[in-house]
Amino acid sequence: QVRLVESGGGLVQAGGSLRLSCAASGRTFSVDAMGWLRQAPGKERELVAAINWSGGRTKYADSVKGRFTVSRDNAKNTIDLQMNSLKPEDTAVYYCASGVWYVSGPSFVNGYRGQGTQVTVSS
Repeated sequence: QVRLVESGGGLVQAGGSLRLSCAASGRTFSVDAMGWLRQAPGKERELVAAINWSGGRTKYADSVKGRFTVSRDNAKNTIDLQMNSLKPEDTAVYYCASGVWYVSGPSFVNGYRGQGTQVTVSS
């Protein structure tokens, strides 16, 4: 089992920045990919950013490219999401997730998720 704990959410004005962090514990050696998902009220959960645990490959949603950066620290078993130029439409609960990185890309369908952290961007 993998335990994921997020931190760093909050309220910020449009154009501002926030940094989310996720600490992983447990069977982290079995994790191939880590990522951040988000879910806004009334919308489906979507992948925001992902990083390959061993190789450092990344994937971003088109809506956040150029604004968000995902990074990892394998020694500390943490991943971060630096969010810049935030927009009101970025408002959502953000979840840290573990998954698998296939040839076609990352999948978090059958992995673990944290409890989520709220990000609210005011206009």
